[in-house]
Amino acid sequence: MSVAGVDHQYTVFRRAGGGLAIALAGVELVLRPSGALWIEAKGALVVADLHLEKGSYFAARGQMLPPYDTRETLFRLAAEVDALAPRVVVLLGDSFHDGDGHSRLGAADVASLEALAAGRTLIWVAGNHDAHGLAGAPGETVERLALGSLALAHEPAETPVKGEIAGHLHPCAKVTAAFGAVRRRCFVTDGERMILPAFGAFAGGLNVRDAAFAALFTRRPLAAALGAAWVHAVGWRNLRGD
Repeated sequence: MSVAGVDHQYTVFRRAGGGLAIALAGVELVLRPSGALWIEAKGALVVADLHLEKGSYFAARGQMLPPYDTRETLFRLAAEVDALAPRVVVLLGDSFHDGDGHSRLGAADVASLEALAAGRTLIWVAGNHDAHGLAGAPGETVERLALGSLALAHEPAETPVKGEIAGHLHPCAKVTAAFGAVRRRCFVTDGERMILPAFGAFAGGLNVRDAAFAALFTRRPLAAALGAAWVHAVGWRNLRGD
């Protein structure tokens, strides 16, 4: 199906499991309802901004959030791994909410991370929150990662990079309809680069109409909003600011 933007048209295809497929740098990417990105040609599952142990970080500072965010996030990630059997899992930065997050993991959560690394390559891309806090985690840590024509990084470059996949900004789409407004985490792309939604249970979101996104794209982008079972393509003219 095609989705009309203001001055560009994007072609997306429905995939099994409620995902949408779109090409980036000549590679088909499947945008999953969970917020995970599936690169079938590379056998790679990519998620951004887990922010593990965010609850314990705030609890230590007097804000008593429920301490189940890490468990929920890892449970959802394990479900994606079970569904897709990837050869590579890429955690695209800010996997922990702070540099000491790994040290606060419970034994069951440590076991969950070790299970993710078993029989596949687990790659942690360092983010601004956890750049110095990944020592001891299973798998390998990198600053950036190249997968063929795709360039994976935590923060998007200031100027457009063809084939770049990044996180960091936690994009959200707001759409209004007769019954009211809906605000959902989303993927956002202009066909040249893509920003992934935050995957973490406690991660917030920034409206794609925010000025932080304005210089990142060469044309008005497409948002792919996460629904309960489907990813919904939303053209720029249908997006609203907060």
